[in-house]
Parts: sequence; structure tokens; C-alpha cells
Amino acid sequence: MPADATATGVRHLYVTTPLYYVNGEPHLGSAYTILICDTVARFYRQRGYDTYFLTGTDEHGDKIAEAAAAAGEEPKAYADRISAIFRSTWEQSGLAYDRFIRTTDADHIRTVQEILQQVYDAGDIYFGSYGGLYCKGCERFYTEKELVDGKCPDHRTTPDFIAEDNYFFRMGKYQERLLTALAAKPDLVRPERYRNEVLAMLREPLEDLCISRPKSRLTWGIEMPFDDRFVTYVWFDALINYVTAVRSLGRERCDALWPAAQHFIAKDILKPHAIYWPTMLMAAGLPLYDHLNVHGYWTVDGQKMSKSLGNVVRPLDMQAKYGRDAFRYVLLRESVFGLDADFREDALVTRINADLANNVGNLVSRTLSMQHKYFAGAVQPLGEQRPEDAALAAAFAAAAREVDAQVAELMLSRALEAIFRAADHANKYIVETAPFTLARDPATKPRVGAILHNLLEALRSTAQLAAPFIPETATRIVELLNLPADALRVPGAAWGTAFPAGHVVRKPVPLFPRIEA
Repeated sequence: MPADATATGVRHLYVTTPLYYVNGEPHLGSAYTILICDTVARFYRQRGYDTYFLTGTDEHGDKIAEAAAAAGEEPKAYADRISAIFRSTWEQSGLAYDRFIRTTDADHIRTVQEILQQVYDAGDIYFGSYGGLYCKGCERFYTEKELVDGKCPDHRTTPDFIAEDNYFFRMGKYQERLLTALAAKPDLVRPERYRNEVLAMLREPLEDLCISRPKSRLTWGIEMPFDDRFVTYVWFDALINYVTAVRSLGRERCDALWPAAQHFIAKDILKPHAIYWPTMLMAAGLPLYDHLNVHGYWTVDGQKMSKSLGNVVRPLDMQAKYGRDAFRYVLLRESVFGLDADFREDALVTRINADLANNVGNLVSRTLSMQHKYFAGAVQPLGEQRPEDAALAAAFAAAAREVDAQVAELMLSRALEAIFRAADHANKYIVETAPFTLARDPATKPRVGAILHNLLEALRSTAQLAAPFIPETATRIVELLNLPADALRVPGAAWGTAFPAGHVVRKPVPLFPRIEA
């Protein structure tokens, strides 16, 4: 997935979430996007990539001004408060991002105004009059064709007709160039269903984009650098955050990271990211991102999340109830990237019990318990490998190859399937080799030591493969194995070389206690 290595031999990855709009607090949908980004960033960081992971909040526009007024606050105070909630939620969720950017940050305001001035000076921004159907919820104008029964397709409200003078970006000028870019790189937007949606949008002439709001109507925004009577349209502001963040790292690292930019978004903001953003980059003389990765929606028990229905799933509530890694695991395992998914708490409990408690948790407990029962925790020589031992090693080697391939295609659920299939093989290996039976005979006790040595390798491999997905669990397994933290790096030690004879592992502790429904 990431771009090729530079001349230095270092490979790079730039992962971004969309900026979360501060008219509401974090919920299941926003948690899912950032969790995917966190997993992908951890995966490539584990493999030695220079990885930069960006998230943050989008804080300007009509909706924020309205939400602040409803809360009895000034827009900046309101944005400060809600942005802090997002940041606190992500920090309490253990997410390993590199920067939390805000569109009210000084360097972002400066970058937006620089790019606006550059595009204006090039003749791609002009002043004109416009009358159109404006949805406050989307903060954009709609054409009659885009409406469904005369209403915004997302908010199901009738747009207001607004006529005013504004500045416009010559977006239509770049329509053919964008089509050429999509043809040259078929996976620029992925999965394919969303690329096809973008192509469908581009079958109609691309209108120019209104990119300002008069201060007579809205003051909460970044002032246009060439006309202080106007502020910048929220999308022309927010999208530029991706450039602001890498430019702040300096020219050399910016130039290395930008070609490896991976934007992750939900499908509701496809048009701004797949049409507005690339044409803006073209006008500014900047290269396009590497990929735009688009995921579906989450429903709850088959229904759309809604405050009125009382079914909004809050990430910290779920983590407090079931644990960080359990919540991470279920979201990643129960969804296929690009498709809609449904959150059901009973299914969450079933998945935790079946995969985390009965499979991996049980494997850790049984292996370490036998290691202490039969050898006081001391690792025994591996000995000559038998066919069943080689088959166990081969199962984890195959899982590692499959995980690499599936993550490259963002099929995180299938990557997890591969890891847990290998762990299940290890549990079956215990049954097949029956170390608890062999331990009764002193003559076969050396074989018990070899079996357990192989199982310890299986635990190490499980932790290494699972680290990007369930990082706290992977760290706990490595700690129980009494190995250093760098045992999770990829590539790691070859099978059979991580545990010298006499190495002492710790006693087991429950990783995932079974949950009673």
C-alpha cells in the first residue's frame, strides 16, 4: 500500500483521518475511522516505515457558529471545548497518532491563506454572483439533480435558496485532468465501488465551487487573504490540513511523506475528498494523494445511530465495559472495509468469548500453566522437529504472509481471521500432541518440553501478528513470555530462536475473562 522506498532506502507512510467536525462528540463512526488508521499506522511502523499519523478537528463554518450559539458560547470557546473532548477520547483509547491538528491552529490558517492567494494569483479564483439551494447541514450548495424529492439526501431537509456575491474556484477547469488521473491510477479511490461513484459524478459537467461566505452572513472562518469582507468555505479550509501537517515537518520529510499519503474517510464525505480536494491540489501545483480509502457506515441493531433513538454508541463507554482491545477487535473483525456494518452488543459478547477468551486467551493460559507445572517456567530445548511441529510453524508462517497481503488491501477482518486461524491451529496442536498425557511418563517428558517450546513460539508469533490490531494484548503476551518489547518488531526472530533453554516465562494471568451474556 505505501509508496516505494526513497533513495535512502526508508519507506514512508502518511495516514490521515478526516477532521472531525466539532458540532458533536465522538461516536462509533468516528471511532471506527480513527481505529482503522491507528491499526494501519501501527502495522507499517512495526515494519520499520517512517510513519506519520494525523487526526484532528474541523472547527469553522455555519454549523459550528449555530451550535455555539445554541450552547450560549462564543465559537472559539465552543470549539475549544468539543475539540478537547475528541482529543481526550482518542488519548484514553490509546491511539498512537503523531499530531492532533485543529483548523484554528495558527500554522493551518497561514497555510490556507497561502494556498488561497496562490490559486487566486494564478487566476483560478474569481468573484461572481450565485443563487442556489444551500443545505446548512452539509454546508454546501446542491443542484436540483442531487436532491431526493427536493431534499438533501443526507439530512432529509429542504435546502434554503441563497443568492449572494462570493468567490468561486474554477473547479470545472480541472475535470478532464482529474478523469485522466483516475484512469492512470485505477485505485486512487478505493474500494472500486466508490471510484465508480466518483466517475458517475464526473459524467456531468463539473461546476465551479463557491469557496467563500460573506461576513454579513458568517464571521466564523478563515478570512480570505485578498478580501477581508469574506471568510473561507469550510471545505476549502479543512481539506488543506493534510498539507499543513506535513509542511510543519520540514521540506525533506514533507517531500518524502506526501507521495505516501493515505486518506481514510467515511462515504458521506466522498465528493469533497475525491473531487474538491484533488482539483484544489492541481490548482495549487501539488501532487495528488496516494490513495483515498473509503469505508461504509455503522448501524446499531440494524438502525441508523440517532440521539432521538438513544442508540448512539460511545467509544469510552464500550471500552470501559469490555476493554480497549476487545472493542478494537470487534470493530475490525465485524466489518469489511468499504461496506456498511452493524453493531450489536450481543454479537460483541459472542465474538469476545469465542475468539479472545476461548481461542487466544485459552492458548496463553494453557501453555504457560503447563510450562510452570512441568518445568517451573523454564524453557526446555526444542529438540528435533516432528511433522506436527513443522505444521504448527508453517501455519504461523502462512498467517504472516496472509496478514501482509490482506492489510495491503485494507481487508483487516481477513487479516484477523488468518491470525486467529493460526492460534486455533495451536490449540488443536495441544490436543493432538497431548503434553498433559506425555508428562506422566519420565521417558517422554523431554518431548513435553519440546511441545511447550513450540507453543511458546506460537504465542510469540500470535502477539507479533496481532500487535497492530490489539496492541495492549500483544504487549501483555510478550511480558508474560518475559521477552523485551522489541520482540513485536517485524521481522522478528526466526521460529525456534527466541527462547534459549533455561529462559523463564511468567505465570499466566487471564487476558480475556469470559463474559456471561
